[in-house]
Amino acid sequence: MTNEDKIAEMGGQEVRSRDKSYASGRSQTKVDLLRRSKAKANLAQVLRLPASRLASPVPKVALLTGGGDKPYALGLVDALTSVGLSVDFVGSDDVDAPALHDNPRVNFLNLRGDQRTDARAIAKAFRVLRYYLRLIGYAATAKPQIFHILWNNKFELFDRTVLMLYYRLLGKKTVLTVHNVNISKRDGADSWFSRWTLKFQYRMCHHIFVHTAKMREELVSEFRVRDGKVDVIPFGLNRTVPDTALTTLEARQRLGLTRDDKVLLFFGNIAPYKGLELLIEAFEAASKTDKNLRLVVAGRPKGSEDYWSGLLEKINRSTARGKMILKIEFVPDAETEVYFKAAQVLVLPYTHIYQSGVLLLGYGFGLPVIAADVGSLKEEIIEDKTGFVFKAKDPLALAKAIQTFFSSDLFKNLEEHRHEIQQYANECYSWAKVAAITTKAYSNLLQN
Repeated sequence: MTNEDKIAEMGGQEVRSRDKSYASGRSQTKVDLLRRSKAKANLAQVLRLPASRLASPVPKVALLTGGGDKPYALGLVDALTSVGLSVDFVGSDDVDAPALHDNPRVNFLNLRGDQRTDARAIAKAFRVLRYYLRLIGYAATAKPQIFHILWNNKFELFDRTVLMLYYRLLGKKTVLTVHNVNISKRDGADSWFSRWTLKFQYRMCHHIFVHTAKMREELVSEFRVRDGKVDVIPFGLNRTVPDTALTTLEARQRLGLTRDDKVLLFFGNIAPYKGLELLIEAFEAASKTDKNLRLVVAGRPKGSEDYWSGLLEKINRSTARGKMILKIEFVPDAETEVYFKAAQVLVLPYTHIYQSGVLLLGYGFGLPVIAADVGSLKEEIIEDKTGFVFKAKDPLALAKAIQTFFSSDLFKNLEEHRHEIQQYANECYSWAKVAAITTKAYSNLLQN
């Protein structure tokens, strides 16, 4: 067994116990000191480092979060520290959490601070400038040799070019998690300059993580990234959203739904690529033959105001408007379970996507999914077991998929299948697997 395999196995074993405790609804409040000591010794052996190098502090990694995506950032830092790594967690008020302060292996650096959207323009400009100055200063003196970038910051073009070159000049090993290969293409704002800066960043970093094989193929074919430089890792499950003893009936009562309602859920940011207008059209067609159908839309508009105003007009003109519940607002973590427990199926009518955190959030609550055949969504769904797939951008195909779901065994025995979906998600999207692959890549970079 190679050194890389050893560290991967160690990471998997160490974090797997945490995933099991999460799956059973328990939260880990103490870390076994003996287990941490053993993980530390194993890490030293695998990395071939002298024992003195693993004395306090142990080798560190810097996680550059970009100040957002709290579920992913917290899940990864928890997984990495569970296998003995220490982490400089560069974040903001938005990603701050007690777990960051309670974990002795985490050094939380709130360089970004406040990101309130209601601040004055001059205040926003000042705090962004201050953040970049802090980040540049931190990088110049930071002890971690590995800089793992989870998201770029406010100025994408600057981050892709100047910052990447700066990290290189400092001798840092840069690792990049790519959640969207080309987000400008997804949002219909692609340009040759944007693609050039992306290509520059992809070539400047030492290693890349993506969440699907299709994403790796696009990196290799369109951006000429060397295949061996890219690893596919699962998109770890969201562990920041509470899952309390709230029942389905209680959740429905909060939303004004009845026991007999057949509830579809659209959840998350409302943007053009999410295809909500297709769902509205499909729901109107499907509800003509099923009076118990209900659609809950929970999330806030993002991006084009013209798109949202046109969509709202379409919703208000719909003959099924009375069967829709609109919660057009930011949904905090504490309220998220209400929607996923009240619904019987999650609908993803997307027109362009690489992977979906909302899909995995649904799986975490045992919720089946009806998804468009875009990106890698089809690979994430087991037909008639965890959900159904329909032809993208086709409202009639979506309407048929809705009817198929509500006549399927998946719906008729939903409570039983919910547990199966949760078990499937815990096995396939475990943070243990993420930690194993990630630490293996770190190991290779340190040895080379």
